[in-house]
Amino acid sequence: MSTTSVVITGGTRGIGLGLAARFLEKGCRVTICGTSTQSVQEALGELAAFGKNIAGKVADVGKKGDMEALLDTAVSNFGPLDIWVNNAGISQETAKVWELDQETIENVLRINLLGVVNGTVVPFQAMQQQGKGKIFNMEGLGSDGFIMNGLSIYGTSKNALRYFTRAFATEAGGSSVQVGTVSPGMVVTDLLLETLRDDSPETRKKRKFYNIMADDVDTVTGFLCEKMIASNVRSPRIEWLTKPKIISRMLLAPFRKRTLLD
Repeated sequence: MSTTSVVITGGTRGIGLGLAARFLEKGCRVTICGTSTQSVQEALGELAAFGKNIAGKVADVGKKGDMEALLDTAVSNFGPLDIWVNNAGISQETAKVWELDQETIENVLRINLLGVVNGTVVPFQAMQQQGKGKIFNMEGLGSDGFIMNGLSIYGTSKNALRYFTRAFATEAGGSSVQVGTVSPGMVVTDLLLETLRDDSPETRKKRKFYNIMADDVDTVTGFLCEKMIASNVRSPRIEWLTKPKIISRMLLAPFRKRTLLD
């Protein structure tokens, strides 16, 4: 039985919940967080079959104190921390930047960027003291500079996330702590489905594109989980939807219909 202790922010749904299940299946001890008591309790209910190896806490990743409390919860339940995954993130409605209200812009940047800063600094300091550990930040659309019309603020947050992770890993170069990213590609979650609310021509194009490129949660999280556990480099980047895979799917699209979103 593994004694690996894992923290997953935003672990109550989507990729985060899928990762929690995959780590638990491998015998790891997992602590998740969500933004409400209801979401945390519902997720713990879904993962109840794993018994005492799962814990949860309500936390706001935008608050450093909440990340410190999440770390304390994980350590008090399962001992020294081995892996921390900054998965928590929110999207935006599909709209031009000037059409978004200020609250939406600030929330996306606070959760997707400040939340990652907090969720990297807090576990890093603890892992430095214990002499080991791994921190992974979740990439998303925009990480590689790709621009999708109407998702500029979300894409900006993910592009900045990749830069921050690389910069942090450089500054922590003499450390034994791994600091890297995981890139899940396009995964059918609530976050992705939120971009398909209407039936506009733009949305129909997205749906067609997602059907070619997207994957289900279990497939992607199983791959990412194994790679994170096995990672042994200072600044890893674990990628599911690689360029060769993208090219292959585009070439095969006229002959192989994928219907994940139908």
